[in-house]
Amino acid sequence: MQTIADFSARLPNGDEVSLADKLGKVVLVVNTASKCGFTPQYDGLEALWREYKDRGFEVMAFPCNQFGHQEPGDADQIEQFCKVNFGLSFPLMAKVEVNGANEPPLYSWLKQEAPGLMGTRSIKWNFTKFLIDRQGQVVRRYAPTDKPESIARDIEKLL
Repeated sequence: MQTIADFSARLPNGDEVSLADKLGKVVLVVNTASKCGFTPQYDGLEALWREYKDRGFEVMAFPCNQFGHQEPGDADQIEQFCKVNFGLSFPLMAKVEVNGANEPPLYSWLKQEAPGLMGTRSIKWNFTKFLIDRQGQVVRRYAPTDKPESIARDIEKLL
């Protein structure tokens, strides 16, 4: 059985990092975009991060330009936008494609472990979220319309 520890992710500078250090933590993985109607969810993600980071919670935000071309910037532009507009202090990952031939193995696994509505595997829009427990297993998938604050109770149960 795979866990998040079996995967890696790229940082904005291109370095690839193992996700083995995520074991023992509760992790929320989300594909983000700066020019989306759901972009204000960055505020909620930041609030969750600040509330729970000292208890072993992490947010992994993966900018994605696949939906309506709503994340056109490069890594520096995205980071600057998030810091200036949302005071983001959790780290952003490298921009990815979450569907298709170029999706990272992490996203293939997330979608397999927690399919969407009616069993669909593909991600339908920005700000789709996956909650991972301390054992590195996917617990739940949340729709883009699910606000981060509505996930707090589920996070607390896992901490």
